[in-house]
Amino acid sequence: MAASSPFELVTLGETMLALVPGASGPLRYVNSFHPRIAGAESNLAIGLAKLGHSASWISRLGDDEFGHYVNNMIRAEGVDVSGVTFDPDHRTGLMFKEMSAGETKVYYYRENSAASCMTPADVRAETLVGAKILHLTGITPILSDSCAETVRHAMSLADTHSIRISIDPNIRRRLWKGRDYAPLLKELTLKSHIVLLGLDEAEAMFKTEAPEEIFDILLTGGGRAEAEAIKNGADGAWVADRNTRKRIPPMQCVCVEPIGAGDAFNAGFLAGLLEGLDIGMCGRMGNIAGGLATQVVGDIEGYPSRQKMRDILTSAKEIYR
Repeated sequence: MAASSPFELVTLGETMLALVPGASGPLRYVNSFHPRIAGAESNLAIGLAKLGHSASWISRLGDDEFGHYVNNMIRAEGVDVSGVTFDPDHRTGLMFKEMSAGETKVYYYRENSAASCMTPADVRAETLVGAKILHLTGITPILSDSCAETVRHAMSLADTHSIRISIDPNIRRRLWKGRDYAPLLKELTLKSHIVLLGLDEAEAMFKTEAPEEIFDILLTGGGRAEAEAIKNGADGAWVADRNTRKRIPPMQCVCVEPIGAGDAFNAGFLAGLLEGLDIGMCGRMGNIAGGLATQVVGDIEGYPSRQKMRDILTSAKEIYR
């Protein structure tokens, strides 16, 4: 019998080496880049770890320098990486950012990457069984058929062992390459207990952007969601469980770069659930984490610590000097 996982949350997905330009403008005029990491699932795991919760990340990385860099960076943020496999036959995925005033573009070099070759065997029972939440995104199952099988296997294992499934559909149409993955993402979303989606993603899957209708579908109309958040960027969010539905106003912030904010929201929201807080407070924690993330260039660099979150929730002022 497998030993019980010591982690509150387990997640799986691809993390790439992200090369961030040293100057704004078209990349053809940029002559320096800074390495960072980029991956929705590892972002979430790092966000939770910063908030004082234990998280484990499962993936494949190329057995190359970039892969070891990614692994070291995630481990350094307090996330367990014992579920990572180094693949000698496939490379680590790459992503380049292109930045200009108020806009960030991304260029992917991830086709046939190590992570796209994940299989169900990569999800080991000893890592997952005993966790409280399995967190997934809609990015992983569209990377390849074997990734889709891996996600289904992880969900089946979670169901067998009474682990709540959390999902962020995280629609990335540039990865769809002309195929319509909305039915697949809808299916996986309806099988999840915690749903964290953007308003535009709800429209893609459920043909509505009305929060009440979305809540009805997921909470009472065929889904099995127990908690849900509908994210709407600078306009805040709506949250709901079986008893309560609330609109959560946005945190006042100065946005420098929005990438990573949705994952930060997820981390704050799930931290609240793990702490047994009411749905409104979970939403507030999500908005705080998301707002802080936008004030710094980079996916994870602006994510709050547990103390920072506590200070904002209690309106404590930070002393800088």
